Amino acid sequence: MRAGLARAAYASLLWLAIPAYLARLWWRGRREPGYRQHMAERLGWPATPPPPGRLWVHAVSLGETLAAAPLLQALREQQPGLRVLLTHGTATGREAGAKLLQPGDAQAWLPYDTPGAVRRFLRAHRPVAGVLMETEIWPALLQAAQHQGVPMLLANARLSARSAAKGQRLALLLQPAVASLHAVLAQTEADAQRLRAAGAARVQVMGSLKFDITPSPALLAQGQAWRQALAQGAIQGVTQGATQGVTQASRRAVVLAAVTREGEEAALLSAWRAVPAPRPLLLLVPRHPQRFDAVATLVAQAGLSLQRRSAWADAPPAAAAQADVWLGDSLGEMALYYACADVALLGGSFEPLGGQNLIEAAACGCPLLMGLHTFNFAQAADDALAAGAAERCADLPAAVARALALVADERDGQGHNQGQRDRAAMAAQALRFASAHRGAAARMATAVLALARPAA
Repeated sequence: MRAGLARAAYASLLWLAIPAYLARLWWRGRREPGYRQHMAERLGWPATPPPPGRLWVHAVSLGETLAAAPLLQALREQQPGLRVLLTHGTATGREAGAKLLQPGDAQAWLPYDTPGAVRRFLRAHRPVAGVLMETEIWPALLQAAQHQGVPMLLANARLSARSAAKGQRLALLLQPAVASLHAVLAQTEADAQRLRAAGAARVQVMGSLKFDITPSPALLAQGQAWRQALAQGAIQGVTQGATQGVTQASRRAVVLAAVTREGEEAALLSAWRAVPAPRPLLLLVPRHPQRFDAVATLVAQAGLSLQRRSAWADAPPAAAAQADVWLGDSLGEMALYYACADVALLGGSFEPLGGQNLIEAAACGCPLLMGLHTFNFAQAADDALAAGAAERCADLPAAVARALALVADERDGQGHNQGQRDRAAMAAQALRFASAHRGAAARMATAVLALARPAA
């Protein structure tokens, strides 16, 4: 009774918020035009309903879409001819997802979580099964799927202690939704325990799909070429293949601030401005593309010179070698940025935001410094620390100081550079750490196909 009232109140509030929701999407479409496309799908009306029988995979944003890539590959390997319906909630996720489609697949927005919208969506697409990535628990959607006989699975599932505590306040709404899942494939045992406590009945620990993401060899080669070429005025003409006349001794060090969040950039730039010249190059990559211009403004306000990745094609111009900061205002190039960097600072971990995915840095062999707040990827962070692939720092100034020590060209009486030794050891351990945890994609694909064998 109480759960039914909670669902009714939830549905009523969302229904009343539809105009504001659609207006917000249209507003975001000023900078990201993808949000203004296929708007009817947001309410469950596809433009052209595709044939039924697809396996439905929902990856809300860019991170979940990248994680879904190895799962889709493993599914296709285990069942050739598989047809997929891929849904998203963000423009960056949908753009990345389009690259994963094969003939016979379909793509759409996940509709707003009102009973009418999700019923229309499921009736139009008629998937044989649904796979929700990571944390996507939608009460109305899961109730409609249950009523229409669509088995649902949560893959690469994670639930932090903080999110679990918040979820307890909405237990009447969320527990029935979680309990309706046919299977939950958790990343870690800690995630599994919290998901069971939240109401999940069938939970297996499978590891993280993000270990199965293979960095693009072309992007790695391009980043390594940039890194080798960062000498005074010598970066002109560098491409993905090689450098020209640049010695290791003359190369400028690169410190990457990876996938930063609002509140972190200002503190980082303040600490960076205090670094005596000549400074290493700071490569700053914000998480959200709609914040690129705002972060560029912060750099200018800090009195630091800036070059933007979006302003050049394959190779930075000669003037870029002299800049204080490069702004990584591009999508899909994190492997390039990690390969270019000597050491990276993990965004989202220096404010109480839970941290970003650190696995991609490890897969690229990039030493990582992280703050105290890594609860979104707690197990991966602990494992990376234990493996020697990462170090934890108390705050951003401490992380900047440690990064400078790792890239300093200082030698002892025997001619040894301790920072270089530490950095090389961390890079080697990062690659070993990433390699040792692969295999989740094949395990999850087997579990998904055991749940429902879609028509080829």
